[in-house]
Amino acid sequence: MKRNTLSLRLGLTVTLLGAALVLLLACLAVFALDHELDSRARKDLTRKMQQVEHNLRVDLRSDDLGARAHPLLDLVMGHDNLSLSVLAVAGRHPALLSLGPALQSQHLLALEADNRLAFHEWRDAEGRQILTASRLMRLRDDTPVKVLMSLERGDDNALLEAYLHSTLLALPLLLLLIGMVAWKLVQRGLRPLRHFRRIAGQVSAQDLGHRLPQDGLPEELAELARAINVMLDRLDQGVSQLSQFSDDLAHELRTPIGNLMGQAQVTLARERDGDKYREALEDSVEELTRLSRIINDMLFLAQVSQPQSQLNLVPLALADEVSRVSELFAYSAELKDISLHMHGWGTAMADRLMFQRALSNLLSNAIRHGPAGQPVAVGIERLANEVAIWVENSGPGIGEAHLPHLFERFYRAGAGRSRLEGGTGLGLAIVKSIMQLHGGRVEVSSPACGPTRFTLVFGAL
Repeated sequence: MKRNTLSLRLGLTVTLLGAALVLLLACLAVFALDHELDSRARKDLTRKMQQVEHNLRVDLRSDDLGARAHPLLDLVMGHDNLSLSVLAVAGRHPALLSLGPALQSQHLLALEADNRLAFHEWRDAEGRQILTASRLMRLRDDTPVKVLMSLERGDDNALLEAYLHSTLLALPLLLLLIGMVAWKLVQRGLRPLRHFRRIAGQVSAQDLGHRLPQDGLPEELAELARAINVMLDRLDQGVSQLSQFSDDLAHELRTPIGNLMGQAQVTLARERDGDKYREALEDSVEELTRLSRIINDMLFLAQVSQPQSQLNLVPLALADEVSRVSELFAYSAELKDISLHMHGWGTAMADRLMFQRALSNLLSNAIRHGPAGQPVAVGIERLANEVAIWVENSGPGIGEAHLPHLFERFYRAGAGRSRLEGGTGLGLAIVKSIMQLHGGRVEVSSPACGPTRFTLVFGAL
């Protein structure tokens, strides 16, 4: 089943809303016209009734009402739809005067009248709509009479029907015009989305350089374009990092595997005694151990890099944790005549195993790259809303150009530096991922002449 396009849906919606609005306006116009015609009819009858009252009161008596009815005749002359009846309040022959189209309806004769002007709407025997104004008046001789002035509303109804008929005839054309304009406007409004679609079709894992233009767009589409561009930036950065990581990983694994293969081939090239074979196996075990460390570090890094990684956050007494980790490195520090100094205290919410892993990596690097005979210091500082744990050695500083890249995977400040010293090139990347998982950060400062300090920053309790 073919789905409706968004432009079709929006066009139909706008057309239906326009049709509803036109129908509503047409109905309101009919009601307004009807109300205005009725209001004008009542005003005309009111004005003529005032003139009739004046003529009756000033000039006419009951005995000469028929002979001197010229002023009253002038009021209805030329109005085929206007009639005037003057009825006696009492007597056997109540009809004193009847002007205009003959109206002898019993309904008319039965209308009540009093001193206030009243209006009555009714229909005669032929179904014509009649509006009658009634009121009790007095002649010059103070004779009370009932005055009825009737207006046949045929002309008003004909005008109303003509307007309604013309509106119904024009309505389809108007709706067609609204639909065409709505379609054009929707097509124009959706033009940026079609441009978005073209650009999206050009984006691939090999080509993430395309971006959506933001100039001249409505605010809603501009926000969408900005969000998509940010997403593409993240994807581009992630793919670049993944590609670089794959290249670095292949390079890191190729070296020990190449060493193993070369050493095995050399060893098997000719007969050797048992000591040579033992020496070859020991070298192989060393390379395999390094491979195992790389794989374990990669697995751990993949685990802590996931947003859904589970943390067992507990309040940690940082001085106790630093002492516990320092004891693990006492032997390796003693081999280089390095003393470990710790001072300060503080508490932070952290996962104990991950904190120990991050601190172990920093201590291992500090001892490995620190000069023999020089101390390595570990300090804890309480800041305003944070607590910092820093590890510092007094060795030569790291070049300023290397500092922004130290926490990238497999990055080395010197060619082969970490590999020759037994490192995997993933230690600082693991530290950064652990701190990001905790909502903290890791910082480094290293002047050219030293010392070099790495700092873990946690939120304080």
